[in-house]
Amino acid sequence: MCLYCCEAGLGTNCGGSTQRRKIITPTFHFKILESFLEVFNKGADVLIAKLDAHAGKEEFDIYEQVTLYALDSICETSMGVQVNAQEDPNNEYAIAVKQMSTFILRRVFSALRSFPSLFFLYPYAREQKRVVRKLHNFTNSVIDSRRKMLEQEQANSKVSFEQQDEDVYTKRRITFLDLLLSVTVNGKPLSREDIREEVDTFMFEGHDTTTSGISFTIWHLAKYQDIQQRLYEEIDRILGKDKKTAELTNLKIQEFEYLDMVVKESLRMIPPVPIIGRCLLEDMEMNGVTIPAGTNISIKICNIHTNPKIWPNPEKFDPERFSKTNEDKRGPYDFIPFSAGSRNCIGQRYAMMELKVTIIKVLASFRILPGESMDRLRLKADLVIRPDDVIPIKIVRREVC
Repeated sequence: MCLYCCEAGLGTNCGGSTQRRKIITPTFHFKILESFLEVFNKGADVLIAKLDAHAGKEEFDIYEQVTLYALDSICETSMGVQVNAQEDPNNEYAIAVKQMSTFILRRVFSALRSFPSLFFLYPYAREQKRVVRKLHNFTNSVIDSRRKMLEQEQANSKVSFEQQDEDVYTKRRITFLDLLLSVTVNGKPLSREDIREEVDTFMFEGHDTTTSGISFTIWHLAKYQDIQQRLYEEIDRILGKDKKTAELTNLKIQEFEYLDMVVKESLRMIPPVPIIGRCLLEDMEMNGVTIPAGTNISIKICNIHTNPKIWPNPEKFDPERFSKTNEDKRGPYDFIPFSAGSRNCIGQRYAMMELKVTIIKVLASFRILPGESMDRLRLKADLVIRPDDVIPIKIVRREVC
């Protein structure tokens, strides 16, 4: 169960059960993910157009710009709808998502959290209910219209959802919602509420985390110009003169070895999710002390990623830590930006793909420079790690070669 979504009234399961996880996992089949690249490429091109207005001018907040881009991407890939948040930042759904993130955090850390029946005492209880109703109404309307569309397509034999059929992934772009609408549990389809819970969770977990990962990678590239230059040279070498207009494919992205190292080092230093929780299923001995089954454990990813025994000089930004030679020296749990084990993040390939597409597109068009207030940046842990205020950068257009 996801604490955040349960507390906020967004959902109760969040894909936490083994049964739900089995249902969700096919969404991240590599062929489906590859079809999402069209969305990432298109959304990143819109982002570049929006960023161009800041080229050669004063510092601006990259975090806010990336948030809108990530929201556009997750809406289209998860629900098959376009909210056009980048074109219309005042979009009602975009605003509601942002408001809900604030409400969730305030409630999670409230002294009244242990007493759900007293929720009406919260000064923002009425406003939160209004926002939740708006989000649910939007998701419900999308579910209903998508269900009707799929039923009509199936009646016309235009689409099939036999997951054993290898061709199913190439017939059309299957969204997360399409898959949920097609599955059955014990012979029965998921209810609208079940589907809405999963979609809402996917929405909230899928745009905030990628926003953080993309934005702080850009921040690191602004700080470390030599690393940015080396990465740009890799982009130039692989994409050549078409680098600004290239349609990035999965095969092409896999050629970017240094990009992979840079992204991983950024996730090491600032993992989007700083803390994860686990409940012990059996007794565990640690340093001579037996911790009983049923105990809730908090795992601080930031501490693991800065352990000097594993990461020498851990505060230094050094992508070479993730060269093949250095990676082979470490254990499987020394680098866990997406958690690890049976409860790891099933959307990690989705996130890495979106992150890499964005960084390639941005660097192909702009040189990133630090803003004057860069050194005053402070981090805060909300649902994800985010800037306390803004991530200030400057950009200049790259010369057309």
